[in-house]
Amino acid sequence: MNREFWTRREVILGLGAAATTAALPACNINADRAAKGLTDEALAIQPVVKSSELEKPDIIVGYVPVNDCAPFAIAWKKGFFRKYGLNVQLSREASWATSRDGLIFGRLDASPVVSGAVTNARIGAEGARHAPLCAGMVIHRHGNAMTMSKDMWDFGLRPWYEYNGDLEAFGQQFRAYFDRQPPERKVWAVVLSSAIYEYFIRYLSAAAGVDPFREFRVIIVPPPQMVTNMRIGAMQGYMVAEPWNTRAIQGNAGIGFTFAQGKEVWLGHPDRLLGVMESFITQYPKTYRSLLKAMIEACQYCSNPANRPEVAKLITERSFTGAKPKQGAIDKFTRPGIVGNYNYGGFDGKDRTHTATDTTLFFDLPANVSHSAYTTSTFLWRSQSIWLMTQAARWGQIKEFPSNAEALAAKGWRSDIYREVAQEMGIPCPAEDYKIEPAEAFIDRKAFDPSDPVAYLNSFEIRANRPTSIYLS
Repeated sequence: MNREFWTRREVILGLGAAATTAALPACNINADRAAKGLTDEALAIQPVVKSSELEKPDIIVGYVPVNDCAPFAIAWKKGFFRKYGLNVQLSREASWATSRDGLIFGRLDASPVVSGAVTNARIGAEGARHAPLCAGMVIHRHGNAMTMSKDMWDFGLRPWYEYNGDLEAFGQQFRAYFDRQPPERKVWAVVLSSAIYEYFIRYLSAAAGVDPFREFRVIIVPPPQMVTNMRIGAMQGYMVAEPWNTRAIQGNAGIGFTFAQGKEVWLGHPDRLLGVMESFITQYPKTYRSLLKAMIEACQYCSNPANRPEVAKLITERSFTGAKPKQGAIDKFTRPGIVGNYNYGGFDGKDRTHTATDTTLFFDLPANVSHSAYTTSTFLWRSQSIWLMTQAARWGQIKEFPSNAEALAAKGWRSDIYREVAQEMGIPCPAEDYKIEPAEAFIDRKAFDPSDPVAYLNSFEIRANRPTSIYLS
C-alpha cells in the first residue's frame, strides 16, 4: 500500500536496523530469519559426494537479502549443497560489510562479496579491510540499478535510455539539479565502498562531465534501508541490487524511478562473487570444490527461463529478501529483476516496462553480451578485476595503480580452480584469463584493454589525486 507519510517509529526502526542486527551474537546474525533445516526436496537428493570425504562438510555460508541470494536459496532448497556432501547453515547478513567481514574474522566460511572487494582487500584500499580474500566464481552479472528521487524526476531528469546516448545533455541537467540543492541534499548512497556501484555512480557522473567529488557526497547504506532513507530525504539517489530499485517506483513505494540499470553503464559487468579466505581453499580444497559445484548448479538452475518465476517467488520468503508487497502478486518486487520484465517507473503514467534476457545473468549469456567462446556468466575474467583496480586508483582509494596487478588478480580471482571444477562438471571454459572490453559495452564508449591499464586510467580527465572520503550514514 502506498503511503504519503511514515510514523516516527517506522523511521527509527528503518534507520536502526543495521545497529540492531550488529548487536546480536556474532554466531547468530539474523538467526531468527535465516533458513533452517533441510527441505523434503533436499532430503530426497542422493549425494554424489560423501560428507566423510570432505575436510569440513559443516560450513556456514552468508547471503544478503537482495535478488542475488537466489542461487544460495536454490542450492539450499533444491539440495545442491547436500548433493556435494555439504551440510550448510545459511546466515542472513545485514549488509555487504557484514558479509565481507564475516569472512575476514572467521564467522563465515563463504559468503557473497561485491566484485571490487577481493582485490581491494588485498591491496588495502580505502574502505576495504586488508585481508587475503579469494573468489572462485561470479554469482551473477547485472541485476542492479540506479534509483533517482521523485524530486529529480520533477526537475526533469528521466531514465537514461530516453537521452538516446546523449551524455552531454544528461550531464547539463544532472549538474543543474545539484547546483540548486543545499549541501545536505547532495547525496548518493551505495551499499559499500569498493563496490562496483560506487564506481558506476562516479563513472557515470564523470562521463557526463560532472565531477563527482564536487557535486555530491557518497554514503553507505545497507540494501534493505535504501527505500526508507530516500523516503525521509537522506539521499537523492542510490545504487543497489534488486529488488530495492523496483521497490521504489510508482505503484510500489512511489519515491523514485530507475535511472539506469548497471548493464547500461557496463554491459557484462560482474556484480557479485563467491568469497572465501585463502586459508579456506588451502585447508579444505575438497570442501571448496564441492561448494563451487553446488553453487554453479544453483546458478544454472536460476538461469533457466523455465525456473525463473519459481526463483522469483522463492526469494520473497522471509528467510531471503522478505520483499513481499501488502497488495498484489507475491513476487511483485523480485520478479522484474529475475524474469526480465523490468519497469523503470516514472510519474507521468507511461509504461516503461522493458523485457530483456540480460536483466540478471546467473549462468547463460545472451548473444548481446560480449563474451568469448565457451564463456558462462560464472567464469571469472581476471581482466575485469584489473578494471576494478583502475577504478580504485581513479577514485583515490589507492594512491596509484598497483605494479603487481596481474599477480593480485591471479591470487584473488581463482579462475584456475574454476576451470578444474568446470572440467569435472563438463562445462567448457575460455583458455585465457584476459580479454578486451569493447567500447560499445560502456556508457561512454571507451574500450578497456587490460594489457595497458595505466594508459586507460590516465585517459580520464576527471579522477582523484587524493584519497576519497566515504561517509557513513
